[in-house]
Amino acid sequence: MTKVLVVDDSVFMRTVIRDMVAKDPSLEVVGTAIDGVDALKKIDELSPDIITLDIEMPRMSGIEVLEKIGQLSGRPRILMFSSLTAKDAEMTRRAIDLGADDFMLKPADLPHVREIGDELVMKLKHLMTLPPATAPVRPGTAAAEAAHGKPASRVILIGSSAGGPQMLDVLLADIPADLPAGVVVTQHMPVGFTGALAARFNRISKMPVKESETGDVIEAGRILLSRAGVHTVVTKHLADTGCTAGKIVHSTSPPVHGVRPAVDKTFASAAQVFGRNTVSAVLSGMGNDAGEGAAAIRIAGGKNFVCDEKDCLVYGMARSVITHKAADQVVPLYKMGRELSRVVLKMEETCV
Repeated sequence: MTKVLVVDDSVFMRTVIRDMVAKDPSLEVVGTAIDGVDALKKIDELSPDIITLDIEMPRMSGIEVLEKIGQLSGRPRILMFSSLTAKDAEMTRRAIDLGADDFMLKPADLPHVREIGDELVMKLKHLMTLPPATAPVRPGTAAAEAAHGKPASRVILIGSSAGGPQMLDVLLADIPADLPAGVVVTQHMPVGFTGALAARFNRISKMPVKESETGDVIEAGRILLSRAGVHTVVTKHLADTGCTAGKIVHSTSPPVHGVRPAVDKTFASAAQVFGRNTVSAVLSGMGNDAGEGAAAIRIAGGKNFVCDEKDCLVYGMARSVITHKAADQVVPLYKMGRELSRVVLKMEETCV
């Protein structure tokens, strides 16, 4: 049984979170706390395995709690709750830097907050499978060092939305550091929060991870996470080697499927640059984003994998690839990293 302590200054949020967590028999809410001061006292008394921690609270904020907890040995896992504001986005990034294990966003419409129950339970259970947050440790093999920094001639594209981040933990951790490919991840997320997500993935992945910027060249041995609020478009770029490489350009063109960044935009544009040296994976997510982009990859000669439905919180995006008859294979999550690596290693190392 995993012991959970709920920390929030709102009676409403404490009640709702407690009720959502209590529905899973493997999780036990051992207590609640009304602010940071109360939280530190309850941590000492109850020894929880996980804390759900609000950022903004009176007397002592969630950030201050993290600073105090960082001095403890054997500290609990910490899931931060953030509001959808620019200020909370900055503090969420600070929380990740201070050692928070993950974060979750409160719906803007609080009466509908119970709708995040399934994802909350999934995150809490997933956190217990991870080691405590530490600085990134990556293998410094000669092959990995040689791969990193070189413009990629092969690319892995990953698309996900609701339920995707915890799946990305598993997938990114399985991709070898020395795989001769660049990786671009497009995860639907509110503006301001992809920086914190990239920082969190950077502790889990064997490859370095950064939030995308206009002008980024897709390099072998590096993962780019599409910045929220803009489309990540892949364009052709002449590298110093004389080969054509992929370069990121951010676009403020209208949302596609109601989202920006859209997976379709990234997939379709990358297929034009990398052609048959493109492979994609589509994970959990609501809606139809990914189907058209996957079809473009298939036309270009690339490959598309979709995750098995039983591993996904929501199967809309993966199903859209299947509906477009663009899926080459349905793969369970635990095999996805190996399958992507297998396909990449069969690609020819040539100028794109």
